[in-house]
Amino acid sequence: MLNQILASRKALVPYFYFVFSDTCPLNQFEVKSMHGFRQRPLSGPSSTWTISSIRSALLLLLGLGVTGFGISGPSFADSHVTDPPNVILIIGDGMDDQQITIARNYLVGAAGRMTLDGLPVRSTAQVLTVDESDPGLAVYVADSANSATSIATGITTSRGRIGTRAGSDEDVVTILELARNKGMKTGLVATSSVTDATPASFAAHVALRICADPSNMVDVSYKGISLGGCPDDLIANGGPGSISEQLAHSGVDVILGGGLDNFETPTESGEQTVSELARHNGFEVVTTGAELAAVPPGQRVLGLFGKSTLPVRTRGEGGRVGEKPNPSFLNSIHWYLGSVEMPEPMRCEPNPEYGDTPSLKTMTDAALLQLGHENTRGFFLMVESASIDKQSHARKACGSIGELEQLNEALDSALAFAETNPNTLILVTADHGHAAQIIPDKSLFNQFGAPVYTLGHLVRLITPEGAGMAINYATNDFIAEEHTGTQVPLLANEVGVGKVPAMVTQPEIYSLMAEHLGLAGAN
Repeated sequence: MLNQILASRKALVPYFYFVFSDTCPLNQFEVKSMHGFRQRPLSGPSSTWTISSIRSALLLLLGLGVTGFGISGPSFADSHVTDPPNVILIIGDGMDDQQITIARNYLVGAAGRMTLDGLPVRSTAQVLTVDESDPGLAVYVADSANSATSIATGITTSRGRIGTRAGSDEDVVTILELARNKGMKTGLVATSSVTDATPASFAAHVALRICADPSNMVDVSYKGISLGGCPDDLIANGGPGSISEQLAHSGVDVILGGGLDNFETPTESGEQTVSELARHNGFEVVTTGAELAAVPPGQRVLGLFGKSTLPVRTRGEGGRVGEKPNPSFLNSIHWYLGSVEMPEPMRCEPNPEYGDTPSLKTMTDAALLQLGHENTRGFFLMVESASIDKQSHARKACGSIGELEQLNEALDSALAFAETNPNTLILVTADHGHAAQIIPDKSLFNQFGAPVYTLGHLVRLITPEGAGMAINYATNDFIAEEHTGTQVPLLANEVGVGKVPAMVTQPEIYSLMAEHLGLAGAN
């Protein structure tokens, strides 16, 4: 009978449940699908098997590649409750559906599929933000600091805050800190500086995201414009210090990304640099991919592979960015007159500044190697592709595409790890939406003779399919585009089946992770 089951495994429908008593004729049990119950006799002689025998056969099927179903109702993950629980949270900064579609069109074609597209759980997350002066008042567009804090802590806060509450400035424990306190290993990986808003929100607590190192704590300014500061967070005032100092003091096992400049600055006391403080606290500090590869398993590591944000993989031809259409003089007199010169189409090309920068996949692989080494308690790992957002601010569509490609590759690594560590919940989401929007490369109104064009900045790409894709940036006419207030995707591997609802708010992502890790003390 087992041979018959194995031979027919390809015909099994995902998410069926076998319902039976302690002993039953295997050719007479019911099969429960998404559409209800039906009798399905199996061919062959009748046999009476125990539940444990049938469970063993089905687990063997899982090992042969049949996934998505369980025994008597529980999800796939419930068959592996004795394995240590792991969470791999992958965040695409600014990765809304527009960004995903842009990348898909360019990387695999409109009808193609990325690994991201194959995840079995498809949900959505509503981004929540509140006003700093009136925390009871909703704000409808977030920044990376408050949205990452929501995911990391389960609270809703105001823009710019890192692990702290709006109004009161109260520190809020993060899921990474809870996991570490339970004896689990923890890790942060990002293509930004590791002191940037998203990674910082999981391991630090400051009033403003700009307080990245000891030199940026009081009266921070940019080109003469005052940005504020975090005087109450100074160590001298009884606070935890800057973000980089908090990371250097933290018990995080793996921290990988950019931000070397934030660690080469002296500590608040001036006795040493922040990187020296990190070494003193047990980190091996590395700055190249070769050094990272040489770190022995089980060693805590701080990898800083660039001065700030890491270079992106791809760029527009010759470094081109979004450009404005150029209307003729007659068109400036009346919208129906004259003509408009559109930006020339281009293709994406390798960014010469990328060089030997460790990829997000390389850093993710290194983190998983360290966190999985002789680990019987599980781990929490956050992986961020940061420059989907940063390149969109700069109207650089090709840079965002390359960053989403890197996220997809990191997801490949996470899924490969989960194959041999089946109690690993993988979540993929974004912190907020962004400015990029696909619009017609040739306006439908052009057929009527009207020279229609966007008032924003336009990137016109020739995709590998040979088609034209126009990407519009029009949130403002400033030097940098802004975020948008859309909901964002929330995707999961099969471990999330039955756990991730059809829609959540961002703070509820924290609860999903905490529940899987078995963490008490939820906020």
